[in-house]
Amino acid sequence: MTQTEIQTSKRFALHRAWLVAGVAFVALLGAAGFRATPGVLITPLEEEFGWSRGTISLAVSVNLILYGLTAPFAAALMERFGIRQVVAAALVLVAAGSGLTVFMTASWQLVLLWGVLVGLGTGSIALVFVATITGRWFVRHRGVVTGVLTAAGATGQLIFLPVLAAIATTTGWRAAGLTVAAAALAVVPLVIWFVRDHPADVGLPPYGASELVPAPPRTAGAARQALTVLRSASRTGTFWLLVGGFAICGASTNGLVATHLIPASHDHGMPETTAAGLLAIIGVFDIVGTIVSGWLTDRFDSRALLGAYYALRGLSLLILPSLIAATVQPSMVVFIIFYGLDWVATVPPTIALCRQHFGAAGPVVFGWVFASHQIGAAIAATGAGLVRDFAGDYNPAWITSGILCLFAAVMSVRIGRPQPAVAAP
Repeated sequence: MTQTEIQTSKRFALHRAWLVAGVAFVALLGAAGFRATPGVLITPLEEEFGWSRGTISLAVSVNLILYGLTAPFAAALMERFGIRQVVAAALVLVAAGSGLTVFMTASWQLVLLWGVLVGLGTGSIALVFVATITGRWFVRHRGVVTGVLTAAGATGQLIFLPVLAAIATTTGWRAAGLTVAAAALAVVPLVIWFVRDHPADVGLPPYGASELVPAPPRTAGAARQALTVLRSASRTGTFWLLVGGFAICGASTNGLVATHLIPASHDHGMPETTAAGLLAIIGVFDIVGTIVSGWLTDRFDSRALLGAYYALRGLSLLILPSLIAATVQPSMVVFIIFYGLDWVATVPPTIALCRQHFGAAGPVVFGWVFASHQIGAAIAATGAGLVRDFAGDYNPAWITSGILCLFAAVMSVRIGRPQPAVAAP
């Protein structure tokens, strides 16, 4: 960073942290839209290639698993190589995986491209990116900023799903895949031009701090660091309670509702564009719910917040089978609004608990917790597809997920109060 750039940054009335957060929001927005695309493509792929729901869901599951397992290593890679390099490379990987799907002719190619490449790419722009940005750039309003950045996932879903559903319906699923590739590449210049790794790189303290915090030295051995943090954190009960709850969180959101609500609604005679609109509404209210959750996390016990979120989500899933119909009824609208408010409201308190219990290692610990989220999502995505293939409907999947959410509520309130922070290795 040149002296001129540093002086220019200091003259801005708006702290540079907000610019970095804004670009992070755009990158997360895109990643969320790319990740949500398979829900729109299930029926078109089934109709063109004759692949079963279970086969297509396998690609979704591979995507979700890699999306989660990449997260802790991505956090360590950001420590080693820098945020800009990791996020820009991830976006290029997403573009390649999505764009090359137009040439596929076999289901294994779907698993390789959408499962492996897009999974690795979006996993590197996962919620550990949120934890890294907020941990480095913000001291004040961390919870609110965490909520806003997490809400980028809902906004991406809101923007991309109806558009991609319309494109897939009118032009074909290949055009939808190319749209995702173009959108991913469009974000790369923003990341390269505007994102910096640490406030000290532009001569600023973190937002809300009064003193400059020197950037720590780059760490070597990203994989070793991630595994060392896992070994240390896994010795605590708090880690496993967070892992269990967040696995159920993923199963009940990304794995089940995000992947299967559109085809489940289509089974009842609802047009796919209408069902995609319902997911978009979830996205609208998720923005509100996540930001409010961030505000609450700054003020209240994160354990109690998580317990309430999971319990309410579980109760809503138990009544969902009676709400899905060929047309959108008022009761379904109420469910969609409520589920939207609760969708990823769990993220701000979970990140806060990782930071409180594990200190500087918190972002990497959250990466492993988030990995469990995606493993749960992957199991639910494939499991629900198989349930539909064998039972003929999704009702057992909705009910099972609701019961599991009630268990997650119990696990959350059993987390102990924070102990002295564990230093990062």
